[in-house]
Amino acid sequence: MIDFHNHFVGSAFAPMAGRGAPAARRAHFDAVNRNLASAPALVDSIAASGVAARVINTPLEFIQDPEGDTAPDTVTRINDQLAELVGRHPGRLHGLATVDVFSGEAGAREVVRAVRELGLRGVFAQAAKKDLLLDAPQARPALAAAASLGVPVFVHPITDARLATRLRRYGRPGVTLNRGTINAAALVALLESGTLDELPQLRIVVTTLAIGAILLVANLHGDKRLRRDAPETARRHVYIDTMGLDPVLIRAAVDTLGADHVIAGTDWPIFLEPRVPERLRQALDAAGLDAEEQRLVAAWNAGRLLGIA
Repeated sequence: MIDFHNHFVGSAFAPMAGRGAPAARRAHFDAVNRNLASAPALVDSIAASGVAARVINTPLEFIQDPEGDTAPDTVTRINDQLAELVGRHPGRLHGLATVDVFSGEAGAREVVRAVRELGLRGVFAQAAKKDLLLDAPQARPALAAAASLGVPVFVHPITDARLATRLRRYGRPGVTLNRGTINAAALVALLESGTLDELPQLRIVVTTLAIGAILLVANLHGDKRLRRDAPETARRHVYIDTMGLDPVLIRAAVDTLGADHVIAGTDWPIFLEPRVPERLRQALDAAGLDAEEQRLVAAWNAGRLLGIA
């Protein structure tokens, strides 16, 4: 099994996952941040969880200041660090380049550098930045660079500040709804804006939190306001992970996108999933996937996307 959804910050930065979390969640995020900072913890987790390899990324959200800003050289330092770590653990770690996709041509240049010079296997992008989603003109150069290089773009949720104010009273479900809304909105923006038509080689991976957009693709097209060819367009361009290992959501994703567009992913170290291959197999069995479909989800789809299959 290849776990596509994993985070790493390293010792060069101070990870701040869960910043602003309530006191009841502080101990959890203290442990998360220790794991985010530790390369040995990451490497040890591969055997401990039973997976064959982890695909790692570094979210800017975990290291940016409260205004959402980072130092000018942050992205290049992140990607240099990822490439060095992956190089020390070939076959067990694969890296996705962190890119500020909303930075115009600078983002495109970093995509090219990270893929061609550093050997990273794809792009890790935040779903939004302030009021911008991925259909923004500022994002087009980086997305076009990824498409031209044939590497996937993993679109990761963020916490939207305005939604956070409205949903704070609902605790963890409110945070999940906030982040899922933004992840889904990024996908709808790509579909409705024509970005996927203009970049026919672009491949997008979203998390399970974006399942709302996947259900919209399945049920709200044609006369119901999503483009008529939304299902076909999504099947060409869109992949979704299995975070949470929920059989109902996996079944919905397979029915909409196909088993060849669903990818095993757990969100380590936010969630420390034990016995991952066994639990994935149980979830895929419960979702009604046959042996070939399970093989695709467990490893083959990720390997093909990353160019290692």
